[in-house]
Amino acid sequence: MTFSESFLRYSKDIIDNINFQDIEDIVDILVEVKNNGGRLFIIGSGGGAGHASHAVCDFRKLCNIESYAPYDNISELTARINDDSWESSIINWLKVSKFNYDDCLFVISVGGGNMERQISINIVNAVLYANAINSKIIGIVGRDGGITNEYGKTVIVPTISEDLVTPLTEGFQSIIWHLIVSHPKLKINQTKW
Repeated sequence: MTFSESFLRYSKDIIDNINFQDIEDIVDILVEVKNNGGRLFIIGSGGGAGHASHAVCDFRKLCNIESYAPYDNISELTARINDDSWESSIINWLKVSKFNYDDCLFVISVGGGNMERQISINIVNAVLYANAINSKIIGIVGRDGGITNEYGKTVIVPTISEDLVTPLTEGFQSIIWHLIVSHPKLKINQTKW
């Protein structure tokens, strides 16, 4: 079997094992946030940061949900990292944005953040802050979902291949958020194509 065939078979296995109800639950949370005038703050690191910017565009343009990602202002983000720390960069950005109970933190991360292993502490701190103010927390994550899964409603991309956790998780994060912004409960505006 070629690598390409294996990768695509793993993708099929993920589809066969993903929890569809978790996706529907996230859609319902986003409907509630939108109906209450809340905003969506999308975070991640690495590939998740890139996904966050793209997803912000989709949620704003297709669903008319006020959405933001801290990475879209690279000057502010790097100033916060330089002057404060990487670990506090997102939480301080949320505080300045007046992130509140009506808002929703949306985590796009392979591991979801893990305090014990000191992985994605910027995400861990943001999740803990959102939880402390009783904000909604959702995520599309891999592995066991980390702290995001512990405190929020998540879609976990099943681990099918230990060697391909990151590319498969990041690939399916894009598929799942595109499903969400296309969902008839959320989508208001049509795409061009």
